[in-house]
Amino acid sequence: MVSRRKDIFMDVAFLLAGALVYAAAVTGLTAPNNIAPGGVTGICTMLNFLFGTPIGLVSFLINIPIIVWAVVEIGYKLVMRTIAAIVLSSLFIDLLTGVMPIYRGNPILVAVFSGVCEGLGLSLTFVRGATTGGTDMVARLLERRMPHLSMGKLMLALDGVIIAASAVVFGSIENAMYACIDIFVCTSIIDSILYGTDVGTGKLFFVMSPKVRQMGERVIHELDRTVTYLDSRGGYSKEPGETMLCAVRRFEVYQVQAIIREEDKNAFVIVGDAGQITGEGFRPMRSDDKPLGELIRELRGGQQAGGQEPPVQNPPSDKN
Repeated sequence: MVSRRKDIFMDVAFLLAGALVYAAAVTGLTAPNNIAPGGVTGICTMLNFLFGTPIGLVSFLINIPIIVWAVVEIGYKLVMRTIAAIVLSSLFIDLLTGVMPIYRGNPILVAVFSGVCEGLGLSLTFVRGATTGGTDMVARLLERRMPHLSMGKLMLALDGVIIAASAVVFGSIENAMYACIDIFVCTSIIDSILYGTDVGTGKLFFVMSPKVRQMGERVIHELDRTVTYLDSRGGYSKEPGETMLCAVRRFEVYQVQAIIREEDKNAFVIVGDAGQITGEGFRPMRSDDKPLGELIRELRGGQQAGGQEPPVQNPPSDKN
């Protein structure tokens, strides 16, 4: 019960902080300077410029069909946090409009600092297993089908179309270029916080429980990650059992821990750092990555070839 209350408190704290930081960036930096920071917020910024519609309210309305897609794709449990994040961010954007101090100075500073604030706000939301909807949610849904691409890169691709449209709406290519800087900084911050500085790093779970099969099925279907079951035997009890091995990225740790708690509160869990993970969903295996044995054989072969004298070629005989 205490653990559940702590989780709820952490969810509320992170989602509130993330929504507030994100809304501050939109109302104080991007929207007043006619910079569409991609996603649904970028679309709403353009609609606000053209028709004066409230950014927060329109953002909430556009997110409704995306939420329905998410419920069908990944279930209502994970989407509940996203619905809360969408409501909070939309509400804060409209509440801070006209209240938040506006900066209209150097547009480069606007693009950079808005990207930092947006990236921080979105990361606070993502780390609790939620999104702010829009391209954030679309990127997470697409990542389930294309795990070799990071969420930040998927968001960058989806936002390209919106940036191109903003150049037409605002009648300025420069504004679109500032939006590119904003989105690049934002996605870099997201990748750095959620994945670390290297997409090939993550966390490694060893879970010992009679219910590892149920846990594994949920990890496979809810996170689109694979697991490995290892035969094990208790040193004290001498009872045979299974251990689940699972490698995930940092932002997925919370979701795996939630699954474990829901299935077996008494599970024995070891979580360690994985300094390098190669394969599908992480860093791709490069063509020049070779096993140590192969590298040694190639090295020995090169030394032997270098130690041999070139064959002596006899001059052609003249038989004429």
